[in-house]
Amino acid sequence: MDGHPGRLHTMIHDVLLVGARGFGASHLRNLERLSDRARLVAVADPAGAPVEGFGADAPAYPSLDAALSAGVRPDVIIIATPTGTHHSLALAALAAGADVYLEKPPVATMSQFVDLLAAEQASGRSVQIGFQSFGSHALADLATLGTPTSVATWATWSRDAAYWTRSAWAGKRLLDGVPIVDGVVTNPLAHAVATALRIGGARRREDVESIELELFRANEIEADDTSSLRVTLRDGRRVTAALTLASPEQAAPLIEVHTREADVLFAYTSDELTYPDGRVERTGRTDLVEQLFDHREHSTPLAAPLIECGAFMAVLEAVRTAPSPAPVPASEITILTDREAPLSTIDGIQEIVERAARSGALFSEVGAAFAV
Repeated sequence: MDGHPGRLHTMIHDVLLVGARGFGASHLRNLERLSDRARLVAVADPAGAPVEGFGADAPAYPSLDAALSAGVRPDVIIIATPTGTHHSLALAALAAGADVYLEKPPVATMSQFVDLLAAEQASGRSVQIGFQSFGSHALADLATLGTPTSVATWATWSRDAAYWTRSAWAGKRLLDGVPIVDGVVTNPLAHAVATALRIGGARRREDVESIELELFRANEIEADDTSSLRVTLRDGRRVTAALTLASPEQAAPLIEVHTREADVLFAYTSDELTYPDGRVERTGRTDLVEQLFDHREHSTPLAAPLIECGAFMAVLEAVRTAPSPAPVPASEITILTDREAPLSTIDGIQEIVERAARSGALFSEVGAAFAV
């Protein structure tokens, strides 16, 4: 989580946190760690400030608008709220003259992305997106191997019925007419897709030539919980992903990077690279909030600037505008009840996602029973 050891930090950055619960709680812990560089001047959350711990004594407002109307003028606004709120909150933050740390996914539609990008450029401020894996030092190591010939990512996570009922927006494509796009590709495992694209060299939306999708759901939700996709880049190279939230067991997401030099596995949640000879290297990463402070002080380049999330937004837009995910046949689902909440799992899904991704294929192309 290192920024620039030994560099003199000359500024205290006033921070307003929008959304103090959920992932916002992680930001509170991080701001406490960074208390020699950051001052939490306010929290905006309908439920108020945290009951205890860091931030409990911070001025609390029910909304960002309320905080700004009260005269709070932060240097940095961190937005950790549901995706459907990102666009309007980020616009308000930029209009207030703040730099913005915006949790992933950036926004819920491509038109919102274009609008926010224009607002950022007009404001002269910066927007860093919370794709924390973009701060992994493994990305620089992978770059030394040369341009990847192809990239594949697969992940088997488990999300039970409680996960899908935890909030009004969970598992929704739309909520009260507002785009949400809360599916496996665009939210829980968005890091896998975005990081694979980044490694493949696809940063801006114009880097993407075409996107093929197969979206499925094992749960009674609107969005996808099990999906495969294949992105063809402008130069013809491909990035493939096979992802599920309906696995009986959870495993760390993996990204396989094929280069002429070597084929390397990258576990982005632990910043581990596994080389063909079995050697494992753990690289560490730069914290992206801390990097935003460095950017403000020293013009340090951002690892996840808004404009370089355009390729991911192209995927999100394809998912958003695709037909509704196909339900997985009941004959292919096993519901596990030996836990706090029922977990719908797809038979054989662990082997299927790895085989599809590593062969550069969609589920139907590897003969997955639920996809044919």
